[in-house]
Amino acid sequence: MKILLSIWFWFASIIITIILFCVVFVVVLTTFPFDKKRKLAHAQCFWWSDCVIRLNPYWKLRVEGLENIERGKTYVIIANHQSLADIVVLYKTHMQFKWISKESLFKLPFVGWCLSLTKHIKLERGDFSSIKKVYRQASEWLRRDMSILFFPEGTRSDSDEMNVFQNGAFKLAIKEKKPILPICIRGTREAIPKGSWIFSTKVCATLTVLPAIDTHALSPGDFGALRDMVFARITAT
Repeated sequence: MKILLSIWFWFASIIITIILFCVVFVVVLTTFPFDKKRKLAHAQCFWWSDCVIRLNPYWKLRVEGLENIERGKTYVIIANHQSLADIVVLYKTHMQFKWISKESLFKLPFVGWCLSLTKHIKLERGDFSSIKKVYRQASEWLRRDMSILFFPEGTRSDSDEMNVFQNGAFKLAIKEKKPILPICIRGTREAIPKGSWIFSTKVCATLTVLPAIDTHALSPGDFGALRDMVFARITAT
């Protein structure tokens, strides 16, 4: 039964993702003259996320704290990173944002093509010039009132303990005077099994949006204190 259910989920998810790409392509093609930020294309991922989560018989997700999102406000969004499933569940916020994603994800069929069409930001790890380009693009988007979503651990944590947060997102938030919006994700580590395609256990995950942290009064040298504050708040959730 587990094998049959897993086959069903992967097959259905692939079909839905192909449909998503087709819809995003058509939306971009028909709206590019007036939707330069690709908001309408990005919004198509909301129903995709709903479908993927509902189709998996082993996934159960609880979303909390949506009242902490002020619609129309621009944030530097900070989320911890446990698995690839985080990408699916973060669309449940129904926020407009640009991911900073590693280059390899952009190479995936359909998923990566959607990332490119919706103008997310590509990061080439180990390439210093790419890192500088990423932060330049992130600054440009923030100045155009588009939120940016960071996984400041840099890579997925291998345990329930978060990896150390990198500094860049916090320096950027202070520089651009944009509030930090912390998001805590729990329970997704086992949502996509490592080394196996068979789902063997039920996953009860939570996504919690925490109150935003204003940065207007902070100076460039305060990035360390801001980083530690956000780390502590997510850890305590």
